[in-house]
Amino acid sequence: MIVMAIVGILAAIAYPSYQESTAKSRRADGQSALVGLAAAMERYYTENNFTYVGAADGGAGNPPIADLYPSEAPLDGSVKYYDLEITTETASTFSLTATPKNAMAGDRCGDLTLNSAGTRGADEDDCWR
Repeated sequence: MIVMAIVGILAAIAYPSYQESTAKSRRADGQSALVGLAAAMERYYTENNFTYVGAADGGAGNPPIADLYPSEAPLDGSVKYYDLEITTETASTFSLTATPKNAMAGDRCGDLTLNSAGTRGADEDDCWR
């Protein structure tokens, strides 16, 4: 009985740490996908007469065009945890958003953002590391 109680206490302590560690890893995948999309946006800019306009499928507020970059993260694997979106695109600037979904839908960090100036954002200050 004592062993069972000790195992139960250890599990109650370890499980939340495991969940946060898993979320942190998934967040890192979303962040790296945003950085990769930003690099793809820069390539698009130089290949299309120095404008970001046209990089989003159907205009700003939509995912990137299919041949620019994938629209979900992580890029590998079958389960996706973030939708990638080009929220604004002008001739000289862009803003990107990774919106959590599936198991990450209730994540405390919420949407991850990145813009053409390299400014990173999230609902919590400690979400970008």
